[in-house]
Formats: sequence, structure tokens, C-alpha cells
Amino acid sequence: MPYADFPWFKDAPVGKVLNVTEPTPGHFFWPDLDVDLGIESIEHPERFSLVAKS
Repeated sequence: MPYADFPWFKDAPVGKVLNVTEPTPGHFFWPDLDVDLGIESIEHPERFSLVAKS
């Protein structure tokens, strides 16, 4: 997972990155970082924007 596509992990301590759960199949959540990603966005980050649209 390149930092350019997943910048939330770049400066995070390893322990926080390793603290990940899979609340539903194919959906991953890093509670210490408040990041949640689906497997689709991990496998194909080019399809997803890094900025949330409001």
C-alpha cells in the first residue's frame, strides 16, 4: 500500500497501523487512526478520491 494512495498511514506508529479490524467482510477499520477502507479501494485506489466530497 503506497503512501501516495494511503497517506493516513505514512506518519502513523506501527502499532496503530497494525491495530486493524474487519467489522464486515472486505471492510477494514483502523480505530486508532479513524480510517476505514473497503477492499475495493485498497485493490484499486485509483478509482477512489483521497478527499471526501460534501
